[in-house]
Parts: sequence; structure tokens; C-alpha cells
Amino acid sequence: MRILKGEEEIIGIFPLTIGNLLKDRFLREQIYEVRIKIGKPILVYSKHGESIINYIPTKEDIKSMIQKISNYSLYAYEEDIRQGFITIKGGHRIGIAGECVMEKGEVKTIRNISSVNIRICREIIGCSDKVMKYIVSGSRVYNTIIISPPKCGKTTMLRDIARNISNGISSLGINGRKIVVIDERSEIGACHFGIPQSDLGIRTDVLDNCLKREGLIMAIRSLSPEVLICDEIGTKGDIEALMMAFNSGVNIITTIHGFTVEDLYKRKVFCDLLDNEILERAIVLSNKNGVGTIENVHSLKGGENMCLN
Repeated sequence: MRILKGEEEIIGIFPLTIGNLLKDRFLREQIYEVRIKIGKPILVYSKHGESIINYIPTKEDIKSMIQKISNYSLYAYEEDIRQGFITIKGGHRIGIAGECVMEKGEVKTIRNISSVNIRICREIIGCSDKVMKYIVSGSRVYNTIIISPPKCGKTTMLRDIARNISNGISSLGINGRKIVVIDERSEIGACHFGIPQSDLGIRTDVLDNCLKREGLIMAIRSLSPEVLICDEIGTKGDIEALMMAFNSGVNIITTIHGFTVEDLYKRKVFCDLLDNEILERAIVLSNKNGVGTIENVHSLKGGENMCLN
């Protein structure tokens, strides 16, 4: 067995001692998160669950990691740090915590960084193939929402849906569509210096690190999308922007945290989308049979479950 290229990029940001401790685990496990804190054991999360490495990172270990993550230029990543994370080549997202410096009621930067959370970006090409026939039919794309608890693969699913719609699927008679992804947290396209590290298809534009409301409006005005994709809607502003997109003739595909389709109906903020029958499909995910398990596909207008086969 060997470490994959993307995993080599992750191993390279650790101090040598920590890197050597983790290398064997990358060979044996599908690691998706590593949490490192000064003075605390290292936590590793994989498909096997949580495990603890009894090495206690020092202040120098964290300092070394931050230098490597920022290519020895924290100033160049000032805006990213202000938002609490840095996305490195390969689309891996490094969350940081420490002392927040406030200015005019907003976070100006984070100093005295005491912990880092490495979320490893993994594409699963083809994970949405099973549901594509329920959300695209001939020339029509159904307005779709993915409902999923945390860490059950909703962003991975969303990413692959974008790729499939953008490229088209000849076997289903689906022609490629122009897509704009509003990537508020750099998680869908996993952009590095504005360039998506994930495969979102040949007809996809990405507005990286952009607030959803502003991004949706910008996309409609300037990028002529046929489909708009964004992650984790939930505010009144998000809903208003999605309503505007729909009224402009653009289809929408998005996600929310939840466990069942009932969670969608319980939240008042989604009333306009539901009462006006804008949302047409709901895909419910879980981790029952592994991350990304497709529990149900619902037709929201008809109110029925759609059989998966």
C-alpha cells in the first residue's frame, strides 16, 4: 500500500514526529479529520471512528504547521485566517483556533493559534449517479435540497451532482448545463487561489469564499447560469436570494442539516420555498451503511417517496 498524492500533501504539513505517527494510519485507514491542540493528545477520525494518538503537541509543533500551511507568509492568508480557516492545495481545509483580535465588532485576525483541525478533502466521483435520474429529466433540472446530519456526505454528494449536471450524462439523455457554485466556505470546489481543486465539471463557474446571498445575485447578473448550487442554506437572506433565482428562471440545488424530510417542514424559514412549491426533490442522507447512504428521495410536490433502484 502507498500514500496517495493528496495524502502526501497533508503529511507534508506536519512536523516530522507527528507526520511519522500518522503516516501508517493514512496507509491503513480512510482518515477524514485530524485535530491537533497544544498540550492535548492528537485526535484522528476515520471510517473506523475516533482514535487517540498519545503524542502531546507543543507550541513549536503548531507554529511549524502554521508556517507550512501558509507557505511561510501569514500575511498572504490574512483574509482566510480572519474567517478561521485556510484551504491548502488539494482542497484540504485547515480550521484554526486561538485568540481572536476584534475590530469594530468583527474578527480582524487570530493570533496565538493553539489548535488546528485538518479536514481532508476526498472526492467520490460517481456517488450521485444513483439519484441523477430523480433530479434531472431530459431538459429539466428539478429544484433539489439534500437533507443530511453532519459528516454524512452532503457536500460530497452536492459536489458530484454539480459535476454530473455540468458535464451531462449521455446514458440518461442529460445535456450539460451551465452551473455557478456559490462556495461560501470553500468546501464544494475546495478552491486554492481561486482554482477549484475538485472536479465540478466543464461548465461550472465558482464564486469562492462568497456569501450566499451576494453570490447568488452576482451569478444571476453576470454569469448566466442555468443551475445555481450552494451549501447549507438557513437564513432569511438565503431564502430571498433563492426565490429571486427561481423567479429569474434558474434552477437551484442546495443542502440543509437535518435527519428527515420533516425537518424541512418544521423550519419556518423554508415556508416560502415550500408554500410556493419551488422545491421539488429532497434527498435524505445518513451514515447507516457508511457515509453518504441514500435513505430516500422525496417528490415534494407529490409528497411521496421515490423508489431507489
